[in-house]
Amino acid sequence: MTAEQFRRIALGLPGTAEGSHMRHPDFRVRGKIFATLAYPDAGWGTVKLTPQQQQSFVGAEPQAFSPVQGAWGRRGYTSIRLKAAKVTAVRNAMAAAWRNTAPAQVP
Repeated sequence: MTAEQFRRIALGLPGTAEGSHMRHPDFRVRGKIFATLAYPDAGWGTVKLTPQQQQSFVGAEPQAFSPVQGAWGRRGYTSIRLKAAKVTAVRNAMAAAWRNTAPAQVP
């Protein structure tokens, strides 16, 4: 998985726009962030999962997925080590994060 693949997966979801948050690229649906790229550094991405979804992804691929440090991680925010991640797993995690964030109706 590369940063460009991560970006393409995110931007392929309906209504998604790329923005910037704290000097890192982010991906939003209707103005709400569901994923970020290059945090804590260029080799990482982050998705907004539920705690239960996070457990599932971390349990299945602990070399690629890990909880974000602190309170955000306890809420389900999950880091993805891009180099270790499989495209299918990231696509599934990204879709879950998008569903968690998108309003019921997306244009």
